[in-house]
Amino acid sequence: MTFKRHYFLGFIFLAFIIAGCKDSASVNKSDSETELKENQKPNIVFIYTDDLGYGDLSAYRATSVSTPAIDALADEGILFTNAYSTAATCTPSRYSVLTGDYAWRKKGTGVAAGNESLLIDTQKTTLPSVLKSAGYRTGVVGKWHLGLGGKNGPDWNGKISPGPLEIGFDYSYIIPATGDRVPCVFVENYHVVNLDPNDPISVSYKEKLGDWPTGKENPELLTMKPSHGHNQTIVNGISRIGYMEGGTAALWDDETIPMELVDKSKKFIASSKNHPFFLFLSTHDIHVPRVANSKFKGKSGMGPRGDVILQLDWTVNEIVNTLKEQDLLNNTIIIFSSDNGPVVDDGYQDQAREMLGDHNPTGGLRGGKYSAYDGGTKIPLIIRWPDGTGKGTISEALVSQVDFLRSFAALTDVDKKYDDVIDSQNTLNVFLGDSTAGRISLIQESIRGPLSYIEGEWKYIEAFDGPKLVPWGPIIETGFQLEPQLYHLKNDPKEQENLASKFPERMESLKAKLTNLKMNDSEKKD
Repeated sequence: MTFKRHYFLGFIFLAFIIAGCKDSASVNKSDSETELKENQKPNIVFIYTDDLGYGDLSAYRATSVSTPAIDALADEGILFTNAYSTAATCTPSRYSVLTGDYAWRKKGTGVAAGNESLLIDTQKTTLPSVLKSAGYRTGVVGKWHLGLGGKNGPDWNGKISPGPLEIGFDYSYIIPATGDRVPCVFVENYHVVNLDPNDPISVSYKEKLGDWPTGKENPELLTMKPSHGHNQTIVNGISRIGYMEGGTAALWDDETIPMELVDKSKKFIASSKNHPFFLFLSTHDIHVPRVANSKFKGKSGMGPRGDVILQLDWTVNEIVNTLKEQDLLNNTIIIFSSDNGPVVDDGYQDQAREMLGDHNPTGGLRGGKYSAYDGGTKIPLIIRWPDGTGKGTISEALVSQVDFLRSFAALTDVDKKYDDVIDSQNTLNVFLGDSTAGRISLIQESIRGPLSYIEGEWKYIEAFDGPKLVPWGPIIETGFQLEPQLYHLKNDPKEQENLASKFPERMESLKAKLTNLKMNDSEKKD
């Protein structure tokens, strides 16, 4: 019996109970009865981490760091070994998760500035809007990085709209962009949290404004020094990307960001427990600047990057315990994944590279964040189903995060066709562990736009004239070469031998298929 059928039969059983009680009650259907019926649909908690690599978890055979809470999800659910985000950077991968489309189909979906306008069309079908139509209360907590406001960007001192609420979320408590970009404030629904109107916020990504110190001009004020870039306005002793002043009372405390996000998540869960809910918890960990709370500082033996991995595991444990306390764990799907591959030195001197030891964040894959190689987009994915479906399963099926939209539409019995969703496929049977067939193919996007195409065991990377290494500091291969590349991933998972010259017909076939998918936006997937 599939999970979906299990919940459907539960719904029918409850309907008979309510019908049997109706005569004695002699009243119309009450709100509590409606809530009971709605609660037959499973809650969905999606924990989406930042820059976490395929090899960063003990569930994925890491030995230098222990992540017991995340491991427990894998023990009680399905661990996917062949799962991909759609892009090697955060903005486009998040766009794809929420819209069901590859981000490269829409211009301007590269890494967003901190004052970017909303990137998702408010008329477009989204994952939260689909679940909302199925009766779910929807909330997003944590990193956003998909832009806010209209064509002129966000009004930090007024109503910040459009944003998450206009694309299907009922509640939002977000970091507008990233922790290393200004403004360093939380936005709850439409407004900056704790903003003093007598101390308005000003933001610029073009030139310095006001008299707040910068990392470039005042390095003596820094508690964490930049390694490359990240030398503009200083907030909490850390210099950021971009310039800001004002909003002093609204500034976040870097050391308590995880606690703040967990607290808001707990409150959303508690306030939503009488209805099916969807929580998109987008953690800041393990993105830079990596500032571990005192609970975790120095505990990993791997410096701040290792410490915030422990902090991330704490976050997962807190959410699971909250679901237990609210008696919701047995009615909640938990998804755990990352937005892209790992990066060690990404702008600050936090000794991440020096203290790695034997730890390999990519799990031996080539490349990393930003890269066209698998280290950029092959990510951890764990799904825990509340009825024990797939418990302890390791799935080798080829899966993509772009498929959550149609898969969860199917799970929640939303039958609408959604003509504006091009790339998402219904792979619910694979996510349930009922099938190992997986996707036939998928597309990866690297920094600066070059695409890769995976079909079965083969991977084609477009030719691109660009730097061999990420040019601003991380020692990561971009995967950019003047000639096309072809790899047999089963025999060569580290992508060491380019087989394009040995198998020119296969290379041309994959190239043609990628070209067709890039040109054919009208091809709809059901």
